[in-house]
Amino acid sequence: MKKIPHTFTIVFFLILAAAVVTWIVPGGEFVRETITVNGSQRMVVVNDSFHYVESSPQTWQVFTSFFKGFVDKADIVIFILMVGGAFWILNSSHSIDVGVKAFLRKIQKMNKYKVFQKIGVDNLILSLIMIMFSVFGAVFGMSEETIAFVIIFVPLAISMGYDSIVGVCICYMAAHVGFAGAVLNPFTIGIAQGIAQIPIFSGLEYRLVCWLVLTTVMIVFVLLYARRIKRSPSKSPVYKLDEYWRKRAEDQDGEGVTYHTPKAAWVVWLLLSAAMVYYSFAYTYTTITIGAATASLPIIPVATALFVLLGFLALRKSVHFFILNLLLFTIIYLVVGVLGYGWYVMEISALFLAMGVFSGIANSETADGIVKLFIEGAKDIMTAALVVGLASGIIFILADGKVIDTLLYGLTKSLASLGETASVAVMYVFQTGLNLIMPSGSAKAALTMPIMTQFADLIEISRQTTVLAFQFGDGFTNMITPTSGVLIGCLGVAKIPYGVWVKWVWKFLLMMIVIGFLLIVPTLYFSLPGF
Repeated sequence: MKKIPHTFTIVFFLILAAAVVTWIVPGGEFVRETITVNGSQRMVVVNDSFHYVESSPQTWQVFTSFFKGFVDKADIVIFILMVGGAFWILNSSHSIDVGVKAFLRKIQKMNKYKVFQKIGVDNLILSLIMIMFSVFGAVFGMSEETIAFVIIFVPLAISMGYDSIVGVCICYMAAHVGFAGAVLNPFTIGIAQGIAQIPIFSGLEYRLVCWLVLTTVMIVFVLLYARRIKRSPSKSPVYKLDEYWRKRAEDQDGEGVTYHTPKAAWVVWLLLSAAMVYYSFAYTYTTITIGAATASLPIIPVATALFVLLGFLALRKSVHFFILNLLLFTIIYLVVGVLGYGWYVMEISALFLAMGVFSGIANSETADGIVKLFIEGAKDIMTAALVVGLASGIIFILADGKVIDTLLYGLTKSLASLGETASVAVMYVFQTGLNLIMPSGSAKAALTMPIMTQFADLIEISRQTTVLAFQFGDGFTNMITPTSGVLIGCLGVAKIPYGVWVKWVWKFLLMMIVIGFLLIVPTLYFSLPGF
């Protein structure tokens, strides 16, 4: 079998290829202006402003691009290191192993009922997890947050008899399929529609249909693969690589755990309960924003009451269940923080770090012990953090070489002489290809929508259709783009080489791209709400 190169090797050769492009493609730039979109300022392209500039071929910059990549993606790199360290502290208590084994025992009990035997309890659980993450992707654009969940779901998938690919699929892939089929995602739909000057989140009805189709196809695909792997684990392309996870599960076998509740755990419960009570008065109502809808709800007081009750009950059983309770409420506050307070990776990193520290204290670890565990976790996940910075260097080579705008201009010119269907197809392919080198949806919307909407008007295509082509083009290739810090981070955490992942996922990706185009075509020929 031909050996697949290391992810670092693949990224370096991609940077070299980008540098070669800067010697072939002439330099060019669009004039940009700042406009306000949904309350935020965005740099957009001025129509008919493209002009050629002096080329800037890249040579030794292939090495400085690494530094720039690390600086640009410093937030994601630090996020990965902090989450890795925090989870290592939590894992040292064997709480997740205890929880997984308790969960699997409940699954086995459910299998005695005929209705679950027909459906398959495993299928039901995997489907529900995927639906949840797909909703998160479609509603608030969950992306970076999935890195933290990979640490949870890969061990779970391994324990259920699957592989690390299934673990990545049920959280990362699900969130990005939801991201592609976005219903209310403010980072793609909101910005693109604002720049296209159409009502924000209009066309929701048809996008909801698209989301349902895409999510259903993904669930069927993953379940079929999962069933095949469970029947014959050695058929997994990561079977040998998953030895890391299997050995880790053996080393942290929950069967040898002593169930106990140290006094330190009760102290942590009291301290956190007191802090949450304080914040319940300080932030009695939280304004949750989903799309254009908002609602003020007493989420923090309710969460506090639940934490106090569930924490008390968990402590009466064992510190392991209390630490799992900490993990549960960390996830709850993550969702509340993102939807209600605009949290991003800095706040989420701090949240997981606090979870790790309090988990260590509850498990009677010393201060030095907690620090040592954090460092071990950061070391274990260092490769994933490094690859994120390296991959970001590709974008800097193309940007500093002044070829991105030239490529954009050349591709958009080809739309002028095509018919409706062919024009939409080219738009879609263009957005899909552009996503390989520019994974930021909001930046891509600011760059392309001013141009695409003008072409849409000329050939009498709905601007809403143009937004849909952007939406699908922006979403699907996130699952293979080497410049995506989220993808590289998730694969690094799961210990899946980039080349192995691409070899596995390309068929699914191609299917999604084809289905996406088939969902765009009806908007040209039918009168749909918002189109």
